Amino acid sequence: MPRARRSGTPSVGRMGRRTARSAAARRRQHTGTGPPTVGETAVDRHWAGNSRAAVYCAVAFSGLMMLLDWGSGGLTPPRAGLWAVLGAMVFAVLLPPRVTAGEGWLAVRGSVRERRVCTDALVALYSCGPVAQRLVLRDAYGGCVELTPRVLAANPLLWHLLDAGARRSRERGTLRSGTDVLRELAEQIDDETARAVLRASGLE
Repeated sequence: MPRARRSGTPSVGRMGRRTARSAAARRRQHTGTGPPTVGETAVDRHWAGNSRAAVYCAVAFSGLMMLLDWGSGGLTPPRAGLWAVLGAMVFAVLLPPRVTAGEGWLAVRGSVRERRVCTDALVALYSCGPVAQRLVLRDAYGGCVELTPRVLAANPLLWHLLDAGARRSRERGTLRSGTDVLRELAEQIDDETARAVLRASGLE
């Protein structure tokens, strides 16, 4: 009987350690902090807050329009439905795309569908739009996504996974267009990171 108790104790300890490691991995995936691990998904940490802001704006718009219509005596069920539809359109316009990435892939989910590229097989990377700059990624399998560089600057894990995939694409010879854009983007993100550190330390 004493042997059985001694042999059972290490097993419980191992199970506890595995559970703790799994919980820590789930926390890192949820918060977007810590170094990326194999199979881990990095997410835009600010997307949830931005999506809530889009909801508030859409609700405020519909509510204000209905209130003004009611005050003027012209609010009817069809008009209320119209304001609700317009509010839904405002939400669709303001809702930011949700960017996620993993080992060898990056996905951008809009209000209608999700687009994905294989970052290990990128063939082109370029920026477009003089005002609202967009980063366009294309892979060897026909995939194409667009995202704003601000998302990468605000999420180091997303940038790390994209940069690592682009490096592998260059090593394999698939990425032949856009290396200068990638270099400029890296310098921009490094500058913004440095400014954020200075602001946090009170030196700026």
